[in-house]
Amino acid sequence: MKPSLIVHGGAWNIPDVALEDCRNGCRHALDVGWAILSKGGAALDAVEAAIVLLEDDPTFDAGIGSHLNLDGKIELDAIVMDGATLKAGAVAAVERIRNPIRLARSVLESSEHMMLVGAGAEQFAREQGFTLCDPEQLVLDRERMAWQRCREDQHAVEFHVDHAMGTVGAVAMDSHGNLFAGTSTGGTCCKHAGRVGDSPLIGCGCYADAEAGGVSCTGLGEAIMRIVMAKTAVEFLRAGKSPQAAAEASTRLLLARGRGTGGLILLDKDGAPGFAFNTARMAFGYVAPDGSFIVAP
Repeated sequence: MKPSLIVHGGAWNIPDVALEDCRNGCRHALDVGWAILSKGGAALDAVEAAIVLLEDDPTFDAGIGSHLNLDGKIELDAIVMDGATLKAGAVAAVERIRNPIRLARSVLESSEHMMLVGAGAEQFAREQGFTLCDPEQLVLDRERMAWQRCREDQHAVEFHVDHAMGTVGAVAMDSHGNLFAGTSTGGTCCKHAGRVGDSPLIGCGCYADAEAGGVSCTGLGEAIMRIVMAKTAVEFLRAGKSPQAAAEASTRLLLARGRGTGGLILLDKDGAPGFAFNTARMAFGYVAPDGSFIVAP
């Protein structure tokens, strides 16, 4: 079976000044993920590698450079899901994990549970041999300044001109037909401490079922949660919609019933890609059948 890979770096009103950074980030994520898949490597390894690169890229709202909550702290969420077993590993509201997707994978592979949060997730990380970082290592001056402006006035998108949103994700199928999906985020700026959005929730920000397809979502978390968008998209695939039709139907529902904006990427059970968004732009990329990279916006 021919492997497949698709990644995203968030759906929002990406300004012209941020376009090249978004394209480069998605292209580099495809580079590292495809290097694994094209040599017969595992889909889980490709999803993790692609998302780690995006978490380490300050262009996006995941890992380094994530938004700060009302208390001026970073709280990170991530999930990875196995389409064969329907098991997921997720973490939420972690502050001292440089790459939360790595910890999510550890939950998937080494825990009887599917989600760990906050201090408990960090305790599990220590038990698994992770080195906890100083939270300040994840904070950029850009985000501290935006947070201060929001505190002095009120939260406003214009304080985040080139970095309003940017959840990241990846979906991969390897040459053995294994399907995995993953999502990672820093959440929304000035969110209440302890707020968890759609990204680490199974069926909302991420879902994978080898019998239908795998999905990673991005956008207004509360709206995505209302329609359980990742699972909804998978069910559209299961009902026979094409990958593109399933993605587009999901974003229409997001606006009509979820009353919010966002987007998603997906692969169907055969590895065919689909993507859609109801925002001005979405940062994403996928590997075409001829092995070339298609990157947008």
